[in-house]
Amino acid sequence: MKLTTKQLVICSLFASLTAILTQISIPLPVVPFTMQVFAVALCGLVLGKSLGFISQVIYILLGGIGLPVFAGFSGGLGIILGPTGGFILSFPIIAFVVGYFSEKFKSTLGIMFGMICSLLISYIIGTFQFCLVTNSDFIKGITICVIPFIVVDIIKLSLSAIVGKSILKRANLGKSIKIS
Repeated sequence: MKLTTKQLVICSLFASLTAILTQISIPLPVVPFTMQVFAVALCGLVLGKSLGFISQVIYILLGGIGLPVFAGFSGGLGIILGPTGGFILSFPIIAFVVGYFSEKFKSTLGIMFGMICSLLISYIIGTFQFCLVTNSDFIKGITICVIPFIVVDIIKLSLSAIVGKSILKRANLGKSIKIS
């Protein structure tokens, strides 16, 4: 897929949006509470599967080279390879899955189903890496990384669906932004 300059700029803007919303953070032991899930789902919903995916790859690359775009203005490979790095690595997948469902279904219910699927994928990848890095068993990983966040993450996804659909409607863009 060859990107136009306009598409690359839009993807970069949404990567920046993710970086900004990530800084809305409440530090908690091990996994901070952030608006990342909201931002990543919004990127997929508004941009669609391909550009949403690319926007999150850009976000990870920026953080990977050390720019302070991750929670708490952190950055670097240490964060990506650390206990919470699996959640970050799942962002392109979240955006892709949400984008796929937003392109395939017009209904909020269909989009929310895609968002829940993407959240489950994120939980699996994030918890797996957490357990691997901390030598924890899967039950401990779920107890620390998933259970405390389920309700809040579903609320963030719901807000993302509302905001994203509103953006698309107001911009008269249909299912996802068609940038050519």
